[in-house]
Amino acid sequence: MPPAGRSRRRSNDAAAEAGIVIVALALMVAAAAAGFVVGRETADGSGGGGETAAESTEPGGDQGTDTATGGGETETGGGETDTGGGGSGGGGDAAAGKEIFASAGCASCHTFEDAGASGNIGPNLDQTGLSEDEIAQTVTNGRGGMPSFKDRLSEDEIAAVAAYVAGSKSG
Repeated sequence: MPPAGRSRRRSNDAAAEAGIVIVALALMVAAAAAGFVVGRETADGSGGGGETAAESTEPGGDQGTDTATGGGETETGGGETDTGGGGSGGGGDAAAGKEIFASAGCASCHTFEDAGASGNIGPNLDQTGLSEDEIAQTVTNGRGGMPSFKDRLSEDEIAAVAAYVAGSKSG
């Protein structure tokens, strides 16, 4: 009788192992699908998410912010400087922005040649069509799968990253 019991246990063990493999594969497929969706939602307009990216930078977009209409003071609650909000001058320190880009972990999600970054979760920043102000808005408020950095970076740091990304992609 013991050999029959061992045989049954081995088949149960094999079934359990097969179940674990199936669950692991399902989790990998789900993660890949989520990455694909996040990438499309945060696309810069050159791919399938173009309308979403353009709409969310408009004053009445999904983010619900007023920074696109020209005033950091209304949304940031204490932002007297004009570096994180609307306006047309930008003015961030691009040299400091390169260091902030590296220390804030931007490279883990974005490809950006000047920074030596090859992340593939977010859009390729070498190909983004966003202006410096739009980049600052996106970093401040987040968009699609990208989180907001307004609680992690100061307005000056956000302006510096925006100047760095906008200046490096055009130059």
